[in-house]
Amino acid sequence: MTELTPPRGHGPLARREARLAWGLLLPTILSVSLVVVLPLLSIFWISFKPIGLADLRPTAPVVREDLRDAGEPTQYVRYRLQNRSQDTPITDVVLTDVLPEGLTPGTLPQECTLDGAALRCEVDLLEPSSRLTLELPVTFDTGFDAEALEDAIEDETEALATGRADNILTNTEFTLENFARIFDDDEFLTVLWATVFYTVVGTVGALVVGLFAALLLNKSFKGQGVLRGLYLFPYVAPVIAVAFTWVILLDPFSGSANALLIQMGLVDAPINFFGDRPLALIMVTVFEIWRYFPLSFLFILARMQSIDTDMYEAADMDGATPFQQFWYLSVPQLLGILSVLFLLRFIWTFNKFDDIFLLTGGNAGTRTLTVNVYEQAFAVSNIGAGAAVAVVVFCVLLVFSVFFLKYVSQEEGL
Repeated sequence: MTELTPPRGHGPLARREARLAWGLLLPTILSVSLVVVLPLLSIFWISFKPIGLADLRPTAPVVREDLRDAGEPTQYVRYRLQNRSQDTPITDVVLTDVLPEGLTPGTLPQECTLDGAALRCEVDLLEPSSRLTLELPVTFDTGFDAEALEDAIEDETEALATGRADNILTNTEFTLENFARIFDDDEFLTVLWATVFYTVVGTVGALVVGLFAALLLNKSFKGQGVLRGLYLFPYVAPVIAVAFTWVILLDPFSGSANALLIQMGLVDAPINFFGDRPLALIMVTVFEIWRYFPLSFLFILARMQSIDTDMYEAADMDGATPFQQFWYLSVPQLLGILSVLFLLRFIWTFNKFDDIFLLTGGNAGTRTLTVNVYEQAFAVSNIGAGAAVAVVVFCVLLVFSVFFLKYVSQEEGL
């Protein structure tokens, strides 16, 4: 009689191994959730709220304490409460302070009570942009140093004020105004076109230039190491250094490139490479290709050097031309790495901000979606609209990645 065994992967040992694996992965999953998922959820949350830069600081009462002279021996400890918010009231405001020894308080304001040296004042409501002054008359005991008290109040007050106010970041009121604002903007299609052009042309250009660079260095020759180091320079050099170098070289007034073109008679007047449409968009795309082709070059060259040379020798004996060998032998072997590089470079280029901002600041038709996030959030001080643009960027990249991995990568056998 044949003994039945449980299917592989469903026995007690397999279950224990699965629990152990999940236990080992749990710290990584939690770390990824904290670093990636929570900020992403916060961006989605903020995108549905009309939040400005001023709203990032919760509304709270501000208290200032000073000593006002009303003539010896009576003076006033003055508390000035303020609501700095323009539109949010503060309720249940509580002011607390500890009076120093040597002070004898007089008649308390009606909002205040005194328990020993502990002062407590309760205010029901502080209207937006309103102020409230509470004055506590005090007399000094013999030998009390009033100047020391005044200095202590001016340097570091011990008075504290708390209250409750509606926080736009945490309430449950949502709106679509941010998305309506960015989609109704007349320049949104222009920004989207600039982003697509910059991303697609920059990605394809970096792959093509990296492919040709790998073809040049796929053969051993004298000085190969020096040339490979020169190829890597654009990628390893600091972006701020190379960006300002390009700006200086291509400056229309003092740049060497314009001076050379004029002396050679190729142009009659200086060219504003980073200030004229559509030349500025083309130049920042060229900069993207120049700066990031070394990454494609390294991966493509590594894949080329792993291809068996016997195929090329057989094709050469059959009379295949170099182009035929490249097209029918090299390209099929490189499709896998080219697909991965295209996906990664597309995502990275679509999210690129620093290159364009350093070169043009987003002017002259070079404002992409990522630059628009910065301008909405900080230049216009509309954090909600900036978050809405960031959500659009995320959705576009998510749709592209799903489409690419589901269709293109399957065709390439990835």
